[in-house]
Amino acid sequence: MSGSDIRSRDGDAGARIADQVREGIVRGIFPPGTRIRQEDLAEQFGASRVPVREAIRQLEYEGLITVVPNAGAWVARLTLAECEEIYRMRERLEPLLLGYSAPLLTGEAIAELDALATRISEVGADTDAFLQLDAEFHLRSYRAARTAHLGELVGRLWNATAPYRRAYVSSWAEESRRIAHEEHHLIVAALQDGDTEEAERVLAGHIRRTRRQLARSPEIFASDPLT
Repeated sequence: MSGSDIRSRDGDAGARIADQVREGIVRGIFPPGTRIRQEDLAEQFGASRVPVREAIRQLEYEGLITVVPNAGAWVARLTLAECEEIYRMRERLEPLLLGYSAPLLTGEAIAELDALATRISEVGADTDAFLQLDAEFHLRSYRAARTAHLGELVGRLWNATAPYRRAYVSSWAEESRRIAHEEHHLIVAALQDGDTEEAERVLAGHIRRTRRQLARSPEIFASDPLT
């Protein structure tokens, strides 16, 4: 096997490991502050240290892991102020991304968003199902955008706040769920009408409301890490 083949194999393994750990962070399996040990990942995935290091570097680049030289790696933690800053970025960037995407969404794609909005409203208090479908709804609505950097940046911002969004959604009262469902349907209705400006407006308010409610839940950011 040539050197290039080995590098390709390690790169593929590193990407697979990064995907699995990323999913674990987003789904709350690895909460903020969790220690990420290279030897544990190598054993779990039956890999050498090389792809594990590649995976950790990728996740560090995405802001999901914090690496301390000569100490180790941990799932990144956010303060309330940091989370609020990210939500302010999302509040401005995601409507922009939707503005790129909306004119290019097909009727079939909008119908799929409509079906997703209905499914989201039917999951009740199932936090895992809501978060999975909610992410699918929003990221699908951006999928048609032809941008060089904006889509990737928005994805990184989503991942960075995922553990805190999970804690927030799990504490929702029924009224909060109802409002979120209505906003999803309003976004779909605006897209169906070809009113991109209205879809952007509803989306910005949707994100802003979450940011304000998170600011009233400082206990989410003060919990002890599970190491």
